[in-house]
Amino acid sequence: MTLLDDQQAANVSRRIILQAGAGLLGGAVLPWSCLAAFAADKPAIGTWPAGSQGDTVYVGAAVPLTGTYALQGADELKGWQLAVEHINGGHELMKALAPKVDKGLLGKKVELLSADSAAKPNQAVEIEQNFINQNKIILMTGSTSSAVAVALNKFAQREKVLYLAGISGSNDTTGKDCVRYGFRQNFFGQTAAAAIGPVLLKQFGKNKKAAFMTPDYTYGHTVTKSVNDYLTANGGWEMVTNQISPLGTQDFSQYLTNIANSGAEFLINVNWGRDAVLSSQQAKQFGLLPKMKLVIPYQIPFLAKEVGADITEGIFAATDFWWTQEDQYPLAKQFVEAFQTKYGYRPEWGAENSYVSFAHWARMVSEAGSFYPPDVIKQYEKGETIPSLLGDVHYRPEDHQCIRPVVIVRGKAKKDMKNDEDFWEVLEVVPGEGLMQKPDAFGCQLGDYT
Repeated sequence: MTLLDDQQAANVSRRIILQAGAGLLGGAVLPWSCLAAFAADKPAIGTWPAGSQGDTVYVGAAVPLTGTYALQGADELKGWQLAVEHINGGHELMKALAPKVDKGLLGKKVELLSADSAAKPNQAVEIEQNFINQNKIILMTGSTSSAVAVALNKFAQREKVLYLAGISGSNDTTGKDCVRYGFRQNFFGQTAAAAIGPVLLKQFGKNKKAAFMTPDYTYGHTVTKSVNDYLTANGGWEMVTNQISPLGTQDFSQYLTNIANSGAEFLINVNWGRDAVLSSQQAKQFGLLPKMKLVIPYQIPFLAKEVGADITEGIFAATDFWWTQEDQYPLAKQFVEAFQTKYGYRPEWGAENSYVSFAHWARMVSEAGSFYPPDVIKQYEKGETIPSLLGDVHYRPEDHQCIRPVVIVRGKAKKDMKNDEDFWEVLEVVPGEGLMQKPDAFGCQLGDYT
């Protein structure tokens, strides 16, 4: 897999995006202009009004189903599929999150299209380009890789088609690479650091030595910086080494050797997906664990299931959602039950994030009473308090980030697990309002509506 650095990710594939625009002009926009150019006194924009004129509206997901992030991508896809099923069926959970949704959206069936992005930005853009050309999609989603999220942000703004990030942990997604047409529901590096940092300092004290393992792209660099900045400024911790590896690394021995020789007391693993699994397993094989304390500042769905409780026992992690929160939140219970009934396992937070993102989008469309993109955007930008699976949240108009809680968990010992999916104990649900940086702190400039 070719890995893009931060600058490349932020400006990914200008050629692809220009080609996409050319493709739209050649194969889609001109024929649509032969339709009514105006609807409700509003000019045509993006795929509107053509994409919402029939009895079905289409949304397109570019999601990794192969490669390092395949397992997490498949879980995300299940969340979107369940949300669409609930939108079209008028499920009671969907109506709790989006009360005006009733067996469809504004009288239309919603259909989800998906294709494998392999977590590659260019491939994701090409997928969405094809969905726009062929199906006139009114919404794009998917990422799992923040490099993909940044690319689709820019593509969405150019083509004036709404984009909901899937899993995206980079500060940049709603920071310097934010756009008017992009929104994010899930937590990210800075919020993870602000939530887990106090827990680490309380548990382990100040002036510790930490080794970081960082994937070499925007997610990894921003999460590592946020966590290190917090621990250094507030606890006097020292980063003794930062081992940066490309996506898809199979053998972490060179990085682990450097960590073994660094004098670190803590191993802070920012790797994600299959990379997180392999690096954690190999750290144990190297004898670094449990000699060093393992910390997962941005929890990976299915990590505990793949590496086993003998590795995750006692480790601290920040996450978006954990299924045992069904005991605390009635809407979480409805979601867990519905997901488990359909798919045969309890949902991880990728599925939770994708379901809630779609439910919030459906709410905004139904409240706006329109698929016209600027109307939907402005509905989000009202910043109204709305429900999620973990209580009330809202979207900031300045950067389109959902202000939501971060969940702190600790890995359970195998003997304490009540079932084969009971890997984590929820320690704290930290309100998002006090965690997140100011909207302009990371350089967000949203851009135009039209």
